[in-house]
Amino acid sequence: MERETSRRGRPSRAAVYASLDAGLADLQRVGGLPHPSEAEQIWRGIWYEETHNSTAIEGNTLALRQVRALLDEGRAVGDKELREYLEVQAYAEAAQWVYEQAVGGGDGQGDELLTLTELRQVHRLVVEPVWAHFPPNSLHPDEGPGSFRHHELAAFPGGIQPPPFVAVPGLIDGWLRAVNGGPSAREHLVEHLATAHAGFEKVHPFRDGNGRTGRLLVNLLLVRRGYPPAIIHKRDGTKYIAALDRADRQSDVGALGELFARAVNDGINRFLLPSLAGPHRLVPLSALASASLSAPALRIAAERGRLRGRRQNGRWYSTRQWVEEYVGSRYRRPSHACATRS
Repeated sequence: MERETSRRGRPSRAAVYASLDAGLADLQRVGGLPHPSEAEQIWRGIWYEETHNSTAIEGNTLALRQVRALLDEGRAVGDKELREYLEVQAYAEAAQWVYEQAVGGGDGQGDELLTLTELRQVHRLVVEPVWAHFPPNSLHPDEGPGSFRHHELAAFPGGIQPPPFVAVPGLIDGWLRAVNGGPSAREHLVEHLATAHAGFEKVHPFRDGNGRTGRLLVNLLLVRRGYPPAIIHKRDGTKYIAALDRADRQSDVGALGELFARAVNDGINRFLLPSLAGPHRLVPLSALASASLSAPALRIAAERGRLRGRRQNGRWYSTRQWVEEYVGSRYRRPSHACATRS
């Protein structure tokens, strides 16, 4: 069995995947991933964060507060270029479509998790408002939003060379078959999606917008399987690019899969469990953390018996009410230990 920690002291990849599986089990215990119409505030928080971070990875400079003002009020706060506001609005519209399509199911989908029509639609939504004002140079008449490229692309800075444009339709057909085939018996879902994402970015089927489209497609597939979207934060942009490069050069998607696993688990603990779990339901400490009380601080309090909690399968759990009781009494000496282990 792989060690729970790596040589550098961080959790091993197997431990990261196990933590995600435990997080999904916690989510299922509180009813699973809700429909956007049933939990609008939860999905709105996810929507802001995904839109901001996914566009920021591509170089968009709008801050999160500016993204929220634009999406909520239609106000272009700050002195940014028109293109940046259009990129954010377009991505936000595409993300909303992905959430609804993934949870509700799409017309003509059949047994497939992802169709070519959906793939094209995501790209169209991502770039159409931007290209209306800022089309790519020398855009071919058949290269409009949602249509595959008719240009050869130069090698990327890391040395990755996209295939000839004439090969794109066949490569995407094969890519869709692999995606819809699902993970193998020994493959974790996030590694399967990491393989799919790396493959899509290597093909680079469109003139522009491939990164944003690719991340949205991963999230469509995640949500269809009951997982929240994976939000790759802009602070992890360098790690993300390096993981894609490693997947291409060494056929090793482990780092990318781990990045997806951490992102999905973060979404479960930040957005879903705190809102879906009642005040008396046991949830991981990470779902009860706040700006003033971190998860490590809660863990220490539980281990010392100051916070009522329960340790299960190597993780500490508590309830919102127990945390509130702890906050109210944290400066008083506890009369007895309340932590239990199972």
